[in-house]
Amino acid sequence: MKHTYDIKGMSCEGCRKHVAESLSAVEGVLSVVVDLEKGQAEIEMGSHVPIERFQEALSDSHYSIHLPGDAPTSHASGKAHAAQSGKNTPQAGKGTGTYYCPMHCEGDKTYTAPGDCPVCGMDLVEQQDFSQAAKQQYTCPMHPEVVRDAPGSCPICGMDLVPMKPEASEGDKTYRRLLRKFWIALAFTLPVFFIAMSEMLPGNPLYSWMPRSYWNWVQLGLSLPVVFYATWMFFTRAYRSIRYWNLNMFTLIGIGAGVAWLFSVFGIVFPDFFPPQFKTASGDVHVYFEAATVILTLVLLGQLLEARAHRKTNSAVRELLKLAPNKAVRVRDGREEEIPIDAIEIGDTLRVKPGEKIPVDGTLTEGQTTVDESMITGEPMPVDKAVGDTLRSGTLNGNRSFLMSAEKIGSETLLARIIQLVNEAGRSRAPIQNLADRVSAYFVPTVVLVAVLTFAIWAFFGPEPSYVYGLVNGIAVLIIACPCALGLATPMSVMVGVGKGAQNGVLMREAAALETLAKVDTLIVDKTGTITEGRPAVETVVGLPGVSDPDSVLERAASLNQQSEHPLARATVEYAKGKGLKPGKPEDFHSVTGKGVTGKLGGQSLALGNRALMEQEQAVIPESLVEKSGGFQDAGKTVSYLAADGQVIGLIVIGDRIKEGSGNAIRELQKKGVAVIMLTGDNPRTAQTVADTLGLTDFRAGMLPEDKLREVERLQSQGKVVAMAGDGINDAPALAKSDVGIAMGTGTDVAIESAGITLVNGDLHGIVKARNLSTKVMRNIRENLFFALVYNTVGVPVAAGVLYPFFGVLLSPMIAAAAMSFSSVSVIANSLRLKSTKID
Repeated sequence: MKHTYDIKGMSCEGCRKHVAESLSAVEGVLSVVVDLEKGQAEIEMGSHVPIERFQEALSDSHYSIHLPGDAPTSHASGKAHAAQSGKNTPQAGKGTGTYYCPMHCEGDKTYTAPGDCPVCGMDLVEQQDFSQAAKQQYTCPMHPEVVRDAPGSCPICGMDLVPMKPEASEGDKTYRRLLRKFWIALAFTLPVFFIAMSEMLPGNPLYSWMPRSYWNWVQLGLSLPVVFYATWMFFTRAYRSIRYWNLNMFTLIGIGAGVAWLFSVFGIVFPDFFPPQFKTASGDVHVYFEAATVILTLVLLGQLLEARAHRKTNSAVRELLKLAPNKAVRVRDGREEEIPIDAIEIGDTLRVKPGEKIPVDGTLTEGQTTVDESMITGEPMPVDKAVGDTLRSGTLNGNRSFLMSAEKIGSETLLARIIQLVNEAGRSRAPIQNLADRVSAYFVPTVVLVAVLTFAIWAFFGPEPSYVYGLVNGIAVLIIACPCALGLATPMSVMVGVGKGAQNGVLMREAAALETLAKVDTLIVDKTGTITEGRPAVETVVGLPGVSDPDSVLERAASLNQQSEHPLARATVEYAKGKGLKPGKPEDFHSVTGKGVTGKLGGQSLALGNRALMEQEQAVIPESLVEKSGGFQDAGKTVSYLAADGQVIGLIVIGDRIKEGSGNAIRELQKKGVAVIMLTGDNPRTAQTVADTLGLTDFRAGMLPEDKLREVERLQSQGKVVAMAGDGINDAPALAKSDVGIAMGTGTDVAIESAGITLVNGDLHGIVKARNLSTKVMRNIRENLFFALVYNTVGVPVAAGVLYPFFGVLLSPMIAAAAMSFSSVSVIANSLRLKSTKID
């Protein structure tokens, strides 16, 4: 007979195997098939077996078994048991939890509580949520027990309530915890290291104070806080990796450092157990407390650096959350009231004041204004808004107040959708495939097997004391295979490579970017702020021949624009000042929304703006200026006409200049076989002009954030390795989703936090440098892995005693530790070679 049961708590292949083995061991069971995805076990039995027997078989684990439709038994179910076992249960499918593995061992699975990944042992990372911005609460500075959802006054003392500071994120807590443990480990490891290294000093002064045997006990005492407090989690992870057969770096660390430490303890407690060749001249056994503590402290440093990096994993989302205002002004029955953002309802009328962020998506219902939408479109030009126009949350209002109707709130707003896109894209990005972990999958069981065989062969066939020889040689095998160099191979190269990149203006936030960049075959570049300067600038000033010269046109235009807050006006004023002109002070200044500005200067009536303003002022545009302006407008430039006393006397061309060096960088990348595609939120006419200038044949215009993200996904679905270079908030989802995100250092914080690489100077040539650096770092890592393993591979059979029958040579644990250390020195020296490499 067959029965199907639900299994709770499984999260990986190791879990599945453990459940299958445990249930198969129950008497009366013929076969067990466990489905990890469905969370079910199909059990075939000769006669009925009560479910209590199966529950008993899983009683020593965090798994639970129950009939379909029933709740798990209290024995091993719910959050209480998860808390007791130190684990948490992943959600089904992609999940709705708030923690995920930074290595994405199980794809998109999320977890309900912080802890370790059940597969790789890494600390889970907290995912940010849009509601964190909306759920601002307020408290009284004098009475902290008073907490309100909206600003106001304290009901006890009447003081104004102040915003509550959010609690530190789980990533911050993890980082601080590891930092505290690292300093403790370092404080106790350094004395152990100095005591051990003092043997290399002539006439060791320490031994004049106390005998070596006493110093060995001192080393033991100093090692206890390191092993049993600061780095105990490594042994816990190693135990779990062996128990569930998910072998990883923690397996090697736990076995290697643990055996070195236990051997040392055994050596000072039972020194007579060892033969003379394993003792010093004074009769003390060589101890390896320094090897164990140094290995563990170095690994802890690596974990600390990982935590520091993962603490920034959600920085892009946190920067986006800062864009979302946490309060708004609602208008009801003619009264204005300040309310929390999450209290807004669809259809509410909201007032947005000058300089404020638009709280939700909606439509302008009263007034006119200009809105900075660069966070959405990436374009620097402000957008004029009138009644009936669409408004988007997080964008910045200009210098006028207006009323709007709320249409999309909470998670439905465009800003919330961008945050969600960045969240999902960041979690789905493929992590670096750690070569050391891949080697460990085969290396660890092989080394353990060799150590066991070494002990067995010496115990049965070796000379007396055979068991001592077997134990010591088996330990020598484990020590020489200790993963210190293997663990250093990748991070040392990455560390030096990152430093080299920083010296050249290329900042690397993650090792995955270094590994992947060398494989990139497609580069997507944003136009505004990436290829171009990203801000409006005066490109050309044209005067009407025989009437005015360019400087005269520019000086009068700048005089009018001094009183305007429009970005185009500021660009004109800055350009005039840069040419040494001194604008005058206009009179009767007036700003005409969506058209331009008017005023008087020296008794002359001036008007500066677009064609619509010229028609309003009844100023005729001469044919010669019409022809010239047409060419500029066809290239996507903004043209402002200047009229004096009803006659157009010149024009000013404002555009977004292409950065110097963009063309050369793109051509160099194309020569390396990288296809370059330009994506922009700008109009097709401007995009075509820029593409023609740079020799780009592939570009897309009018792209919104989700369009750029979809383009990245489309290319990835075709098997392309895609890098994305951008500078704006609108680029953030695509930057996070791409295989390698490259942000301009001159761009927004959100773009920088979403990318794995930042070009400090915003120069596209930095991509060429980064690609060259990536190639050299990956080659260096492969060389390091060779150095990390060659001594171990050669030394393991020697440590096992294969030379003893022929030459009487044994490799003591001391020499094994020296070989292990030499491999680490080789790895470090080879990594430092990257400092002198050229990446230009």
